[in-house]
Amino acid sequence: MKAIEVTGKIDSQGNLILDEPIQGTNYPHQVRVIVLVPEATNVEEVDPDDTPIEEIKASLRRALQQAKAGQTRPISELWDRIDAE
Repeated sequence: MKAIEVTGKIDSQGNLILDEPIQGTNYPHQVRVIVLVPEATNVEEVDPDDTPIEEIKASLRRALQQAKAGQTRPISELWDRIDAE
């Protein structure tokens, strides 16, 4: 069995709606689904430092485009910019 991690939401009817289609699989076939739900019971308990998934995806896309375009920096230069306190 192959595992594919995706994100999505559960609508008001209890249907699972994926954020993006799953690519590279032959349809239709039966799948097993494990749903991980945050344990927070109200909005105040959600970690405010959690970066939204869409923001992370956008950042990764930009980084990949920059890497493909050769817009990279030597690792030694990156270390120079880190504040060591």
